[in-house]
Amino acid sequence: MTDNQRIVIKIGTSTLTGGSKNLNLPCIISIVQQISTLLDQGRHVALVSSGAIAAGRERLGYPDLPKTIPGKQMLAAVGQPRLMAVYEQLFGIYRRNVAQILLTREDISDRKRYINARGTLEALLDQGLVPIINENDTVATDEIRIGDNDNLSALVATMIEADLLILLTDQTGLFTADPNKDKDAYLIETIDSPEIPELFWKAAGGSRSKLGTGGMLTKLQAAETARRSGTTVVIAKGDVPNGIFDLANGEQIGTHILPVVDKIESRKRFMIAGARPRASIRVDLGAVKAVIAGGSLLPVGVTMTNGQFERGDIVKVKDSDGKDIAIGLTNYSALDIQKIKGRQSKEIENILGYAYGEEVIHHNNMTILKGNT
Repeated sequence: MTDNQRIVIKIGTSTLTGGSKNLNLPCIISIVQQISTLLDQGRHVALVSSGAIAAGRERLGYPDLPKTIPGKQMLAAVGQPRLMAVYEQLFGIYRRNVAQILLTREDISDRKRYINARGTLEALLDQGLVPIINENDTVATDEIRIGDNDNLSALVATMIEADLLILLTDQTGLFTADPNKDKDAYLIETIDSPEIPELFWKAAGGSRSKLGTGGMLTKLQAAETARRSGTTVVIAKGDVPNGIFDLANGEQIGTHILPVVDKIESRKRFMIAGARPRASIRVDLGAVKAVIAGGSLLPVGVTMTNGQFERGDIVKVKDSDGKDIAIGLTNYSALDIQKIKGRQSKEIENILGYAYGEEVIHHNNMTILKGNT
């Protein structure tokens, strides 16, 4: 694997506790050590971790509480800081810093919040930090339900365009049937068909652990989401020695679910599918040449904007004659671009008082339209 490979690792409660009532520190240490080794090799790793409610229950001495949303939220509020303290201490052994990211569905569905969350994750990964992500269970209501963090990990993988999503569980992988009930059941090693076969959906069962909130079905749902954004997904047992490290290096462990498109194609599909932009950015000849050659659009090459748009919107890039050159996700609003057009990137912060990057549109977030390549 190459440097800067992006990996999202989802750890379920059953893995963190080893099936017991307590956090399994030896298991967590093993996971932390493997992630630290990957970071030392130049990989970028985001960790989606369950376990806050279990940690809260342990801290409070396993109280007998009603199975209500407020009760779970209370346990999450107690357990989340304890869980983060464990991660901070263990990653600190390897001189690694961690950051806490708490998300709800609204952070994913709202465009502005999505862009801001993605920007934060990108900044953390670029600095070699470990984002530790969880559902914001202390304020969420319907988010505390089966599969939250499985599906959240797939959304995070899509958000940061991860190469690999590892779903760690207490099972070896996806089987053709429940191996505890059917002696003829066997491990499904690879799913590479455009559609996940119906037989495999039926084979995916519910959670066997009373501590966790996920099951094999939600892992398959998460895999379906991530693979359609160009991410390879692996469902594997969490306590396999060096399992994370080996998976990052291409070992066949668990069930591998291969992407149906590559990341670039996925990004193009997204932009073109959502491309009904009425707004556009006009650029000079130098910018046209740079964009067509694969470069980013910088403010110095912008001559004007047409229409109103906000940061994160999809806009067209046009040449001086009004010909469509590209479609892309803009880092700045129309109002901001009017202030920085024709200026050097280093001047952005002085002009606006803030900066979301040197580019008006980064080349990774831009698709050249046919006829211009």
